[in-house]
Amino acid sequence: MSSNTFGTLFRLTTFGESHGVAMGGVVDGCPAGLKLDLSAIQQLVDLRRPGQSSITSARNEQDHVEVLSGIMNGVTLGTPIGFIIRNQDAKSSDYDSLRDVYRPGHADHTWDAKYGIRDHRGGGRASARETVCRVVGGAIAMQLLAHFNVKVFAWTSSIGPIHLPADVAHDLEFRYRNEVRTSHDQSAEAMKAHIAKIKAEGDSCGGVISGLIKGLPAGIGEPVFSKLPAELAKAMMGINAAKGFELGSGFGGTLMQGSEHNDPMVLTDVKSNNHSGGTNGGISNGQDITFRVAFKPVSTITKPQMTLDKNGNEIELLHEGRHDPCVVPRAVPIVESMAALVIADQLLQHRTSRI
Repeated sequence: MSSNTFGTLFRLTTFGESHGVAMGGVVDGCPAGLKLDLSAIQQLVDLRRPGQSSITSARNEQDHVEVLSGIMNGVTLGTPIGFIIRNQDAKSSDYDSLRDVYRPGHADHTWDAKYGIRDHRGGGRASARETVCRVVGGAIAMQLLAHFNVKVFAWTSSIGPIHLPADVAHDLEFRYRNEVRTSHDQSAEAMKAHIAKIKAEGDSCGGVISGLIKGLPAGIGEPVFSKLPAELAKAMMGINAAKGFELGSGFGGTLMQGSEHNDPMVLTDVKSNNHSGGTNGGISNGQDITFRVAFKPVSTITKPQMTLDKNGNEIELLHEGRHDPCVVPRAVPIVESMAALVIADQLLQHRTSRI
């Protein structure tokens, strides 16, 4: 199996299965001499941890990060940073009924078609459990970005039919003080109630996460095949359940004319509309990078569904395992982490752009 590494200079390689002994990873290319706050890494990992509220999976993992290499006295050595997160609350017997059955909308069938074998216990590496490693890597990347005065934010902007008001004043610090990880207190209650309702019905729902990168100077990004928006899109679309990505005006920009969409370049303090989303020609233009990621409803639900077994027989599936009714709240730190990995990698590549 290939494609377990993300990045060019600042690279993250992950390993492990949902119900295996542990998840883990290696961060390679992190410069030496970076003082790391290990508690800050753990705090971000805790924000995606399962079992943290009534609207997330009941799987109760502590997700303690054990650093194995690459750091001495809290400072990076420039060598690979190895880490593991042990799996402690896997209940593989919950998935016995899925040994030869494919869940609709899940990777069960496609993995079987590709490899001829699959880990039915929670989905193996097709499980969102793998993303805990991305958060560790992203947390390290964020501390590197702090040296460049670059900050990455993400928040829930919609859950099902509930959207943040268009004119909302975002409180980005509030996003991690509520269970749905949104930036508006009144919307948080409505979103939580909607997820709770969907969960009680044995169903699932999706939503949208908005992202913001502040402080990135102009000139960052490798044009042609590694444009900054393209790398962000790849990072986001590689997250489990992600189904759409847009930057700046996104699809809404198709309804505008060029005279409306072009962001004026003027020597005043007046802020542009930033329809460009902070990039031109695949390179950062000095404005905030803004993007959105759409997530589909979780595939594993407790409602009866028609599906196929491994032998091609139609059967009715009724699965009672532990799962998130909505992936969006726990995906917010994952989106931040993947954005941080992209920007850290792009910044390091930029240092080789000219003498």
